[in-house]
Amino acid sequence: MSTANATAISASRTPDWAPDSWRGKPALQMPTYPDAAELAATQEELRALPPLVTSREILSLKQQLAEAQEGERFLLQGGDCAETFAECNSDVISNRLKVLLQMSLVLVHGLKVPVVRVGRFAGQYAKPRSADTETRDGVTLPSYRGDIVNSPEFTGQARRPDPRRMIKAHARSAMTMNFVRSLIDGGFADLHHPEYWGLGWVSQSPHAADYQKMVAGIGDAVRFMETLAGRRMQSLNRVDFYTSHEALLLHYEEAQTRQVPRADGWFNLSTHFPWIGMRTAALDGAHLEYFRGIRNPVAVKVGPSVTPDQLLRVIDALNPDDEPGRLGLIHRMGAEHIADKLPPLLDAVKREGRRVLWICDAMHGNTESTSNGYKTRQFKNIRSEIEQAFDLHEAAGTRLGGVHLELTGENVTECLGGARQLTEVDLQRDYRTTVDPRLNYEQALEIAMLIVRKRGQLT
Repeated sequence: MSTANATAISASRTPDWAPDSWRGKPALQMPTYPDAAELAATQEELRALPPLVTSREILSLKQQLAEAQEGERFLLQGGDCAETFAECNSDVISNRLKVLLQMSLVLVHGLKVPVVRVGRFAGQYAKPRSADTETRDGVTLPSYRGDIVNSPEFTGQARRPDPRRMIKAHARSAMTMNFVRSLIDGGFADLHHPEYWGLGWVSQSPHAADYQKMVAGIGDAVRFMETLAGRRMQSLNRVDFYTSHEALLLHYEEAQTRQVPRADGWFNLSTHFPWIGMRTAALDGAHLEYFRGIRNPVAVKVGPSVTPDQLLRVIDALNPDDEPGRLGLIHRMGAEHIADKLPPLLDAVKREGRRVLWICDAMHGNTESTSNGYKTRQFKNIRSEIEQAFDLHEAAGTRLGGVHLELTGENVTECLGGARQLTEVDLQRDYRTTVDPRLNYEQALEIAMLIVRKRGQLT
């Protein structure tokens, strides 16, 4: 079925859908706002603000994801576990972009296919929590749900869900996108000068020699092709870059969902590629209801408790017409469980002939707490889950088309292990995350090199 036909059919099958139809379904992981009138006024203000992305960009990404489904591209999706308003600054944003560009350079060079670059930023301000409240020293307050909802400080005022924070989140997302676009359009991602993407660690890293050899090789290849062509290749001056976030706060997503001229259906114009987290993927839930009506490519986190029947019903709800590039399934099983839990899902989807993009999140199933109280992840488990994912897809006759990682361009110490063998003692040195532990820039590049080695072994 052609993309155009699938889109037309999909639009015709959701006549009962509207951006606010999710309100008739059970809505999990949503804050309780104390002032309904203030919430409604904030949403009206959001509806009048300019969108953050365009429908053309969204449809371009959908086409690239369709190509990734066929093995013609590879998806790199990465960024912060939760952005904060305080870190909306040029250094944090440019370093985050640098590490994603470095990783994509490694992947393009090693996999020999184009990379779809999707950042977990410019909107990743909401986070699910295991409990609605938090108690300290006999005092109980609402849980911190990300800067778009409240503040992490443990006071009544800070933890009060404030709808006006959605306006701040929109503004900071716009600032982030504007800066990223300016960097890319200004030649920041120019393949003629990948050495400009360098972060301070490169000269000291155990992987420095491999990375510098790769950069030199790409530079030689670019110069050779330009010599043959007799001209400079302007297309190498910039790259496509897309945004993603967990569309958790449906009040915000609804207000940014719009129809556009000369295009059918509704688009979420707050991001290119929203996803549903594992905690909010209930078949009868508000999040699935919201997602089924938007034309963006979407993804769903798939955990070890999901059965083949449940997964097929989710696929039917979100992509009933098997539209190419529409649906990504981000499995996050944990290194200990992936060998048992993933194969039945792969077999079921393959048996039904459903077209999806399989993505491995090797972070969220491997979270643990240390003896000194830090929430962390062990690099060896992250590596193991990715390696097992490639092997399991190979055995099932399916394709792993991308990875989904929590990472930062900063020199944090939040995940154990890696080339420098970070220990529990190291966590105390530079542990900055407000929610989940992230790979630092060195560990992130090590993962990219691991993917290239593993994919090479299988091909």
